Amino acid sequence: MTTPLRLAVIQMNIVAGDPEANFAKMQTRLEEAAALSPKPDLIILPEMWNTGYALTEIQALADPDGERTKRTISAFCRKYAINVLAGSIAQLRGDTVTNTVHVFDRTGSEIAEYSKIHLFQLMNEHLHLESGTEPGRFDLEGVPAGMMICYDIRFPELARKLALEGARIVFVPAEWPHPRLHHWRTLLQARAIENQMYVVSCNTVGESGGSNFFGHSMVIDPWGEVIAEALEEETILAADVDLGLVEEVRNRIPVFADRRPELYS
Repeated sequence: MTTPLRLAVIQMNIVAGDPEANFAKMQTRLEEAAALSPKPDLIILPEMWNTGYALTEIQALADPDGERTKRTISAFCRKYAINVLAGSIAQLRGDTVTNTVHVFDRTGSEIAEYSKIHLFQLMNEHLHLESGTEPGRFDLEGVPAGMMICYDIRFPELARKLALEGARIVFVPAEWPHPRLHHWRTLLQARAIENQMYVVSCNTVGESGGSNFFGHSMVIDPWGEVIAEALEEETILAADVDLGLVEEVRNRIPVFADRRPELYS
């Protein structure tokens, strides 16, 4: 991809425990994003947008095999010829629930999925969710990309692995609450700087499930500069990213060539 990639990041309030309300809002926001000019190449949704953190009810609320989500998002992608990184959803797989991202291309075909590897014990995720076992990778129209979910950004090893495997841009759906705004901004910028890649985060806003979420979805370039940032209200954050900047930064400061992995373990 040689032209700038146009992104639309949907920052929304999620009603914990009410998939019907959340699906309705998600579809409205997708239509609003599709109507932007210029039209986005990729739309990103936040973490657990279908259920929120209603973890004590999650078995009953989760989307069985993600079928409703897949059907809805696939139809949208076909209609508008837009790629969608469908945030993450609570997905029922057999008798377990995962926190899973699904990615769809412009034709509506699912091209990748990723289940959250690091479960956040402070919100009891480990008591209700099954962790993923593989990093999240996909190609976005020929551009190597990666996925992390929320708490994953506290683990630099995962971001570095994605970068070493070619990722030039990493997407981070999240439900990151007050009072840790400083951690959110610092960790996201650090992941971008140390790996010389774009980091695109999509957070939620408002009160949900007893927590208050502060938004501040961001698009961060490979220098660690924040090129777009939302505030604390529902919005669609639009930004263009020049993926050619990744190689320029990596050539100017050859971090990957100067690594000493034999000393790190």
